[in-house]
Amino acid sequence: MHMKKSKIIILAIAVAIVASLIWYFTRPNPLAVTVSTVETGKVESVVANTRAGTIKACRRARLAPATGGQIDKLPVTEGQKVEAQQVLVEMWNEDLQAQLLLAKQEAVAAKARAKETCVRADVAQREANRQEKLAKQKLASEEDVDRAAGNAQATRAACVAANDSSKVAEAQINVIQVALNRTILRAPFAGIIAEVNGEVGEFVTPSPVGIPTLPAVDLIDNTCIFVAAPIDEVDVPAIKPGMPTRITLDAFKQHPFPGKVRRVAPYVQDIETQARTVDIEVDFDHVIGEQNLMPGYSADVEIILDVKTDTLRIPTEAVLEGNEVYVVNPDDNTLEKRKITTGLSNWIHTEVLSGLAQNDTIVTSALLEGLTDGLEVTVKKDTSKESASSKP
Repeated sequence: MHMKKSKIIILAIAVAIVASLIWYFTRPNPLAVTVSTVETGKVESVVANTRAGTIKACRRARLAPATGGQIDKLPVTEGQKVEAQQVLVEMWNEDLQAQLLLAKQEAVAAKARAKETCVRADVAQREANRQEKLAKQKLASEEDVDRAAGNAQATRAACVAANDSSKVAEAQINVIQVALNRTILRAPFAGIIAEVNGEVGEFVTPSPVGIPTLPAVDLIDNTCIFVAAPIDEVDVPAIKPGMPTRITLDAFKQHPFPGKVRRVAPYVQDIETQARTVDIEVDFDHVIGEQNLMPGYSADVEIILDVKTDTLRIPTEAVLEGNEVYVVNPDDNTLEKRKITTGLSNWIHTEVLSGLAQNDTIVTSALLEGLTDGLEVTVKKDTSKESASSKP
């Protein structure tokens, strides 16, 4: 009887061992999660543009001659630097040049005629004065005095008329000079030629009112640039001129440029009914000349609304809806869902006001399916978040 009982005990132990082995080798592997450590650092509250912004020049002129005609001279090419008032396009204007030469000659002749007439007026006045003196001495008749006085008045009026005619001739020079200037297109400011439309010998016509046409010359002042970017209407009330910004360009992804808000448009763009935006303009704090930031580059802008330095922070993607995070228990690698209080936040970092302590381990792959309170996990350091956390 005793032996039989011992066999039952041994059999029970064997069954338990086999069951344990079966459970051990068939148990599910712990879920693998990526984790990060709660740390202190800088957290910013920012807003960004909804669509790509654009670098623009402070001054850009799409120029065309004021009058139609045939291009006679085209002394500039695309990419050329020009100075203010430099000739860009000159239309055929030999007819106006001939008229200008004629007007100048006529002005010279009119001035000479005026001088001649005024000299005669001086002579006639002296003769009238002499006749008056002779009349007082009874040596000239009253008729001679009247004739001399009338001749003096007439020649004096002729002198005034001749001087006015001379002024008219001078004004005619200005009229033709203005018409001639309308055939010459000059740079209104120093800059770079971005585009030239036309060749010597081609005819151009001014753009009709309300119908835009290609400019003869597109001139850009690239010494002053800024970024224009659309911001969602709900974010605009928090933005004020002078706020610091970060500007990133596709051409310089690793080099963000500091800047400041220069202007917030006083109206809403409703180009897209469901995504209404307000344009803002941002100045660069400084630009290195070698970087050659050209108007037309696409640009993204982050407006920094508020900054906290040396504050407790975690990766934003670790925060679940309702401000909850999964904390990893270092003793047995089990999860604990914990409620936290957050402060400033952006898409990289979120400030933690309460609920976590420095060096706590949290799950950054918080949206991984199957996570639950008390679950055993295997952890893997999220090196990408560490790299991001190392940035200020």
